[in-house]
Amino acid sequence: MKVNEIREMTTEEINTKLFEAKQELFNLRFQQATGNLEKPSRIRDLRHTVARMKTVLKERESNE
Repeated sequence: MKVNEIREMTTEEINTKLFEAKQELFNLRFQQATGNLEKPSRIRDLRHTVARMKTVLKERESNE
């Protein structure tokens, strides 16, 4: 997910997507620990997406 896509979302949508991404990240880490992870690069991608979402939320918070 790109930053422009995230900025177009409402704050509630971002929070929902953030929660879902964190859950998926937890599940992927669990799969990695058990040795069942098929795409290790997905963890990196999710971490970056979570960081982008948090950055946009902070920007909005500081602009208020």
